[in-house]
Amino acid sequence: MESKTEVAIMKKIDRSEKRVVTIPRFVWALLTLLGAVVVWQMLTILLDIPSYLLPSPLDIGTRFVLDFQMLFSHSITTVTEVLLGFSLSLVIAIPLAISIVYSRYLANSLYPILIGIQCIPMVSIAPILVIWFGYGLTTKILLACLISFFPIVINSVVGFRSLDKDMHDLGKSIGISEWKVFFYLRLPNALPHLFGGFKVGITLAVVGAIVGEFVASEHGLGYLQLTANARLDTPLVFATLVALAIIGMLLFSIVHLFERILMPWYHENKAGGGR
Repeated sequence: MESKTEVAIMKKIDRSEKRVVTIPRFVWALLTLLGAVVVWQMLTILLDIPSYLLPSPLDIGTRFVLDFQMLFSHSITTVTEVLLGFSLSLVIAIPLAISIVYSRYLANSLYPILIGIQCIPMVSIAPILVIWFGYGLTTKILLACLISFFPIVINSVVGFRSLDKDMHDLGKSIGISEWKVFFYLRLPNALPHLFGGFKVGITLAVVGAIVGEFVASEHGLGYLQLTANARLDTPLVFATLVALAIIGMLLFSIVHLFERILMPWYHENKAGGGR
């Protein structure tokens, strides 16, 4: 039997826990960003920094609003390149990862080669792609695919290999075929690793598309940034960076949303590092 004192203490603890207000994570991010913007604005005023060196957030925001139509038009081109390149990397990386998991030959021969290729800077490959495929859309799609391909295939291989051996042997011992083991055991177990690779890949696909636009393009945010930089139009350069940041966060959020839809149990059972 619990004493009255212990019961009273437990009730006080329960009431104190109910009073805890959990602030959403995006609110902390917005407050931090707002604080950084305020400090930036104050420094540009106090230090009298010229706009062509470092425009103030107010100048960047004003330019973003004034040139929104132009930024949006070039953003459509960049987003198209990103989505096509990312989709192509998925179509190639996932089957390749499955093949590496089930083929000892590919695991021993192709896997080290992929790691070696990843060590080559993609910027140095861009001129070669221009020679092969010209200045069209294909070059940007391939660059976005190449840059996002590696984290997807690596995370996929790690995820598919993470199935517990005892669980795999149990499935085989009760007569489940290998493809059923894959779809009912190996694939669900690998989903956290897969989406980890997808999140990294979608943001790197943005980098790949911009690199392609730097090298060979007449449209897109990368091209717009180059032309603005050539005219020393620094506010437009920063406005382009803001557009790229928004695109990257939106694409990342979409992948994260799919992750929560397909794996609701995963996030509910994970312990965070803080509140």
